[in-house]
Amino acid sequence: MQAQIMRNNRLSILLLMMFPAIILGMVWVFLALVNYFGNGYYNEYGEFVNQLDTETVNYYFVTTIPWVLLGVGVWFVVSYLFNSTMIRHATGARPLSRQENPRIYNMVENLCIACNMDMPQINVIDDPMLNAFASGIDKKSYTVTVTTGLANRLNDEELEGVIAHELTHIRNRDTRLLITSIIFVGIISTIMSLTVRMIYNAFIFGSGGHSRRDEKGNGLSIIVVMLIGLACTAVAYLFTLLTRFAISRKREYMADAGGAELCGNPLALASALRKISDNPGLGQVKRDDVAQLFIVHPQLVGQGFLNFFNSLFATHPDTEKRIQILEQF
Repeated sequence: MQAQIMRNNRLSILLLMMFPAIILGMVWVFLALVNYFGNGYYNEYGEFVNQLDTETVNYYFVTTIPWVLLGVGVWFVVSYLFNSTMIRHATGARPLSRQENPRIYNMVENLCIACNMDMPQINVIDDPMLNAFASGIDKKSYTVTVTTGLANRLNDEELEGVIAHELTHIRNRDTRLLITSIIFVGIISTIMSLTVRMIYNAFIFGSGGHSRRDEKGNGLSIIVVMLIGLACTAVAYLFTLLTRFAISRKREYMADAGGAELCGNPLALASALRKISDNPGLGQVKRDDVAQLFIVHPQLVGQGFLNFFNSLFATHPDTEKRIQILEQF
């Protein structure tokens, strides 16, 4: 477990260093495209040849670095501080008190005493289907969330196994790594949204009421914006893949093993996973980055080519494989 904690800490630091570099790379591409399509010369045949002035690009790039780092830093700090609120809003979770459900509360408390860890917050989602997840970055924000369907349809041993699995994620600091990736992907998604809106506005408003020469200039602007949008999309997609690969599927196997050891009943956890995979809840959550937190990803449950394609880039291993390993525990 200590090795897993150290590994997750290293990955968190790697993501923290990688993301500003990717953002700055996108800024340089933006400046280079603008410069390339805005500068050039006429050759001996009278044809206009675009030319990239790297010195000018590098000059403006250096001057924008502090602003980019400041913007990313402010966004990251705000998101880091309010990640719990963001996840509650995305999933519709609410706090669960001991008075409302002493069964769940006592289970969490007893398991925390057994593994000598601080008691996390407990949230519940009013969803008749089954799922659960852990979240948080520190002792103040660590949270275990379950659906009402999970609480109602699992027996005590199965529910205890699921809670032990989620507590192991917290103990291994998986949640801190996941929250870091969610924040980064959120920034990328916002940049993509702004780029798409720019492309939309350029097409809708960029060609009306101008001379032929102006129309040519507007057409050139549209091309530049489209290229920028394409670059942003490509970088965002690459970053998503890197994030998913960084958050190894091994963490789910480790959490299964730790949860089975903590509750002392691997067969109960295997039975719970089988029930959850048959009817996973939280499918209404549209943000895939938040769905990475779930014990079973609802969008990856199914058959066919699409499910196979999704599984290639999934953060969760195949649920059936997880069950087989637990049954051999």
